Amino acid sequence: MSDTPRWPMAWIRAGLDLAVLGSLSVGPLHGYAIAQRLAALGFGVLRGGSLYPVLNRLEEAGSVDAVWVEGVGGPGRREYHLTAAGRARLGEELAQWRQLTDTLCAMAENDPGPSSTGETR
Repeated sequence: MSDTPRWPMAWIRAGLDLAVLGSLSVGPLHGYAIAQRLAALGFGVLRGGSLYPVLNRLEEAGSVDAVWVEGVGGPGRREYHLTAAGRARLGEELAQWRQLTDTLCAMAENDPGPSSTGETR
């Protein structure tokens, strides 16, 4: 049995844009390599119908750039690169996810956490 977690589908859908950005933070990848990386991290097998609309949306938003790379001994493919705006988005959205998980954990522990002014209640 693998130690890799298998995330619930609702969480995968909610975090897929962020996961794709995170996968590109280590360097450029083509779509299949992104899908393989995410599968290895517990996102399951992503089909093109799930992954490519996300990549297109991220490209339209300026978070990723795509370039055509000629294939060596095979077909060419699009390679995706994280842009400066995408790196900033990744940092901002990761911070938001951390705040959400901190809040949920505090709720589960019946701890009201910090108030909206930053003070402890």
